[in-house]
Amino acid sequence: MGEYSFEREARTPYSEAFTIESDDGADVGRVDLHYTPTMTYATLCVGESLTEDDIQELIGQIDERLVMTSDPYREDFIVTVWTGRESGVYSDEDDEDEDEEE
Repeated sequence: MGEYSFEREARTPYSEAFTIESDDGADVGRVDLHYTPTMTYATLCVGESLTEDDIQELIGQIDERLVMTSDPYREDFIVTVWTGRESGVYSDEDDEDEDEEE
């Protein structure tokens, strides 16, 4: 698939969330990372078009470029992968806009 870019959306002392884009600028998905003292857990959400090889390559880049830079001495990196399609992004602001329209 190629090189991916990661844009951080949120960060706490123990977690980070990133959107993922391919090298041509297309949205690929998102990854949420959660750090414990000995392990790093990830939830990776990607589109249905990614192959198993694409997912393995993406996990490798996440590990090398995101996880290892913040926790190089972790014992394990556990990734749960979800594949599917985005159905929307929802926020409280959307509810407030609807209330104002009524």
